[in-house]
Order: sequence, then structure tokens, then C-alpha cells
Amino acid sequence: MRFAIPLGIFVLMVGLLGYGLTLDPKKVPSPLIGKPAPAFSLAKLHQPDSQLSRDDLLGQVWVLNVWASWCVSCRAEHEVITRLSKESPVKIIGLDYKDEPDDGRRWLNQFGNPYSASLIDLDGRVGIDWGVYGVPETFIIGKDGLIKYKHIGPVTHEALDTDVIPMLKELRG
Repeated sequence: MRFAIPLGIFVLMVGLLGYGLTLDPKKVPSPLIGKPAPAFSLAKLHQPDSQLSRDDLLGQVWVLNVWASWCVSCRAEHEVITRLSKESPVKIIGLDYKDEPDDGRRWLNQFGNPYSASLIDLDGRVGIDWGVYGVPETFIIGKDGLIKYKHIGPVTHEALDTDVIPMLKELRG
């Protein structure tokens, strides 16, 4: 009996670890799925005197892509987001997260700008409201203003083809 309890705890921990290793870290469930997109009103990266708010996008299906010029993974994802902007009629809004605006503008000028608008989130507060804990992250928001999908990490061509584009087509009706 003296060894049964530690052995039982060990077996339970090995079982939990084994289960955890089968999970896909990019499919972390978000508590925001099915909830209203958090409110924001931010200056546009290329027009700092002009603002865009969540309410300006209500009634439309749109994508929020959180990126930064300092983000190495964002560079890898950029080709995919550019492809999405060419293949889908929905607005893609960029959220330049914790980045100097000049650096963000320079980065988009160098690699191309796939965004309908890119917004400045210099202090990262809007990103925090959206549950962002790293960049890149991508969200799909429905016409009803609810978050329908969240992708953590760089969107790949495979994820674009199997998850993002089919969901956008379904939401657009």
C-alpha cells in the first residue's frame, strides 16, 4: 500500500502527459470564440489622423491579422496573408502590435501591404483585449460582430485552404 499511492500518481501523470502530447498547440481553444469582438478605435498606420473602430466593420465579415515588423514568423506568414487578400473579397485589417509606426510602415513598404487598413497598437492594449499572447495571430469575425475563428501562429497555405477560406465563404453566404 505504501507504494500504491505514489505509483498511482505517477501513472496518472504519465497518462496526462501522453494526452497533452497529442494536442495541437495551434488549436488552443479561445474563450473569445462566439463572443463579440472587443471594441477598439485606433489610428491607421498610413493615415494617423484617421481612425478605424470595430463598429465601422459591423455587418461585414472581416479578418484581423495581428503582426509586427520585429516578428520573424510574421515575415513567413506575409506571403499567405497577401494571397488571402488577393483571393478573398473580405477586408483584412492588420493590427501592428507593440511596434513603432515608422518600422511598421517601412516593413509594409518593403514586403507589400495586403491590408485594407493596418492599425497602430503601440502599447498592446487592444491586442490584450483580443487575447493575443504572441504574434502572429489571426481572427475571423462574422457579420454579427462575433469572433468565429482564431489561428495562433503563422497561417500556412494549408490552414488557409482547409480552415480560413472555407470559413470565410460560409460566413459570407
